[in-house]
Amino acid sequence: MSEVPGSRPCRNCSETAARVFSPIGLSALGSDRAKAIGDAERSAHEPDVVSHVPNSPGASSPRATQDPRHLKLPRP
Repeated sequence: MSEVPGSRPCRNCSETAARVFSPIGLSALGSDRAKAIGDAERSAHEPDVVSHVPNSPGASSPRATQDPRHLKLPRP
């Protein structure tokens, strides 16, 4: 591919036309799909770093204990 010239004569009008290379199908992607593909590729090399687990609908928060003995336990 590096040996191919950057331009060539047009088949219809014989004027000089620049070569354009684009990956097949990428221009036909919707913006949501293209964003998802870009995010997936980026996460392989630049994963997001989080400081805590995000809240999920199925997870419940830890319950507060009512047992007074728990106040005597060591704290982290």
